[in-house]
Amino acid sequence: MEATPAPVRSGRLNRAAAAFRSRRVAMMLALGFSSGLPLMLTVKVLSARLAEAGVDRTSIGLFTLVTAIYGLKFLWAPGIDRLRLPWLTRRFGRRRGWMLATHLACMAAIVGLGLSDPVADLGIVALFACLVAFSSASQDVVLDAYRIEILDEGQYGPGAAVFVKGFRIGMFVSGAGGLFLADALGWAGAHAVMAALLLVGVAVTLLAPEPARAADPEAEARERRLAGRAAAWGGAAAARFAGAAVAPLAEFFARPGWGAVLAFILFYKLGDAALAAMAIPCYIELGFSKTEIAAAVETGGFIASLAGILAGGLAVHALGLLPSLLAAGVLQALSNLAFIPLNEAGRDIGWLAGVAALEGFTAGLGTTAFLAWLMSLCNISYTMMQFALLSSLMASARIVLSAPSGWIVDRLDGDWNTFFALTALACLPGLLLLRPLWRRHKEEEARP
Repeated sequence: MEATPAPVRSGRLNRAAAAFRSRRVAMMLALGFSSGLPLMLTVKVLSARLAEAGVDRTSIGLFTLVTAIYGLKFLWAPGIDRLRLPWLTRRFGRRRGWMLATHLACMAAIVGLGLSDPVADLGIVALFACLVAFSSASQDVVLDAYRIEILDEGQYGPGAAVFVKGFRIGMFVSGAGGLFLADALGWAGAHAVMAALLLVGVAVTLLAPEPARAADPEAEARERRLAGRAAAWGGAAAARFAGAAVAPLAEFFARPGWGAVLAFILFYKLGDAALAAMAIPCYIELGFSKTEIAAAVETGGFIASLAGILAGGLAVHALGLLPSLLAAGVLQALSNLAFIPLNEAGRDIGWLAGVAALEGFTAGLGTTAFLAWLMSLCNISYTMMQFALLSSLMASARIVLSAPSGWIVDRLDGDWNTFFALTALACLPGLLLLRPLWRRHKEEEARP
């Protein structure tokens, strides 16, 4: 195979770097930050607060069910897509109006969560935690659609990279920063500061342009036919439901090769998810302290993931989506195998830092390429519903398929090396499923 000339490679990288400097790509950092910040307030920060208040471990564990709301966001995405908000939609547009509404709702819910008292009334805490998750998930629905519609297709890689970077920073700020501020200001003060930080997203929303409303004529014609049949059967309400919820699904399932697409979504991150679920227990069994894990994994891995996210954006722009997914998948499998020498080395902080950095880098690379690919799947007429459904499927698959990880380690009698080898093998189905996707992509490119 003939090598790509150096000037061509340099030109691709220069174009990728230029895409990162685009104003529309740059504002994804703030929007990603707004998306990631609320999550840790319903996970780590809430768990710490409940534990400090003396809530029993069973109840604390049940509170993790709050995050299931994020996986159900596709259920109300059609309503957000079609419902016009009084004044806000007219003044700011259908996307920015909802972006403002969900930002403000999330801020109010975070303040309410901070003011609630788990000792006095645990039910009120649960209510506000659910409100934070619901408003945050609704915010994600709008931000995802906005990101797809405002960016050119050639900007999907850099845009996804910058958004994911902002998301990770938001999680870090609310997770680590929330606990730090709680010591200094108390829980109510810490939550008030976190709510105020969402003003960053509000400011960008006010300054950002509203995306032009584009449509796919073929998809619109199919929607009119569906709505007409639904109206004859159930009236205007059925027609609206068909247009908002059924038409996006009908468009997706009418595409050739949709089964391979869904299978790839289910299995691409399987090996990564299985390993992530058991990495911390392995570190603890090897004798690493919580401080060492925090420094090498949480901090070092976080920094490495930011580098991986940047590399993912550059790769997608310079190489294309499917080559980037292939490279990221292979590297994820290799990073899983790197845990074997760590296990053999035992309590070696150098190995821990190196493996955590490699795992963070490959996870960031794979997440960015995968997100950009999901964006490319969405029909421009149905960005909100289709992305909400596909991303919910991805998140649910990650949770369900990683659940047996601990059981597998137990069945192996704690043989971590075999477990890590199995997680690397679990990356293979996703890589093999790239073949039909690649073949379909070549067929589409060959069309006149």
